[in-house]
Amino acid sequence: MPPVAPMLARASESLPVAAAGEMWFEPKWDGFRAVVFRDGGELEIGSRNERSLTRYFPELAGPLRARLPQRCVLDGELVIVGPGGALDFDALSARIHPAESRITRLATETPACLVAFDILALGDRDLSGRPFSERRRTLTDVAAGFAAPVHLTPATTDRSLAAAWFERFEGAGLDGIVAKPAAGTYECGRRAQFKIKHRHTADCVVAGYRMHRSGDGVGSLLLGLHDSRGVLHYVGAASGFAAQQRVELAGLLAEHRIDDAATHPWTAEGAEGRLPGAPNRWRSGVDAWVPLLGAPVAEVAYDAVQAGRFRHSARLLRWRADRMPASCGYAQLVRTPPVELAEIFGAEGAGTG
Repeated sequence: MPPVAPMLARASESLPVAAAGEMWFEPKWDGFRAVVFRDGGELEIGSRNERSLTRYFPELAGPLRARLPQRCVLDGELVIVGPGGALDFDALSARIHPAESRITRLATETPACLVAFDILALGDRDLSGRPFSERRRTLTDVAAGFAAPVHLTPATTDRSLAAAWFERFEGAGLDGIVAKPAAGTYECGRRAQFKIKHRHTADCVVAGYRMHRSGDGVGSLLLGLHDSRGVLHYVGAASGFAAQQRVELAGLLAEHRIDDAATHPWTAEGAEGRLPGAPNRWRSGVDAWVPLLGAPVAEVAYDAVQAGRFRHSARLLRWRADRMPASCGYAQLVRTPPVELAEIFGAEGAGTG
């Protein structure tokens, strides 16, 4: 059971337009990519980086052996459903831990699910060279034996239905939509699909920055928003700057640097807000960062909010000279109507086009 580099997707601003039946659309799951190999009693779950995830999810071994064909390779996503019925990526991240006792406990407290969306092999047949439409039919047949915690992702060739999913399923914590050419083969490690992710904007306080790892300029801007009491909370970072922009940002923000930590809302005595780089299970110390006061307000693009912070790194769009830092609050963030994953799994029958 060799490791497989999963097929990837390149970003697209909108759902691709194609002739009827030439493009498949699926929800984009926000979890850990998982390529599942089964050969009789042997079972392996490989990650996007071709590393083993098997030991971290012992609760899936029994269900996968019970519900998958004797010999197969599936591509999918590991997810955890939170108490509110939506995806919980923080709980999923907590499952990667070196301690066996913790792995065992979390397997019971926060069990994972596998959502399958492709099949690469079945029995002695290598399906990676077959068109996706054929692979989807094969996977749908295999999924007749699925039951929780193993699921088949919904899929459709109806672009209008995919557009509705894009809007509606965000409330369950999904990332957006993946589009797959119906005639496409499975191209390991290549960006041969399309991903359309949610994009929202927010005006944020730039309360600090971290230097780039090269030591040359700003690596990331530390962003804050005020709650209803006026307390400033760290909500994430904006990054991805080119070399010249990193140097320009350092110059722009130089006059707003402060040396007295007691005057910064995140480091002053009695500070209440969420802080950047706070110690957690991955770090024992606090990351060094440069505090700022009075920096211009930044308009950023973000895809999702989870637990009061941006789920992924944000992208700087522009500076807002017309906004004051005190006016940047949580109220501006998009709040999507909650959708339980049970409703999405209820759409699993959408698989014939």
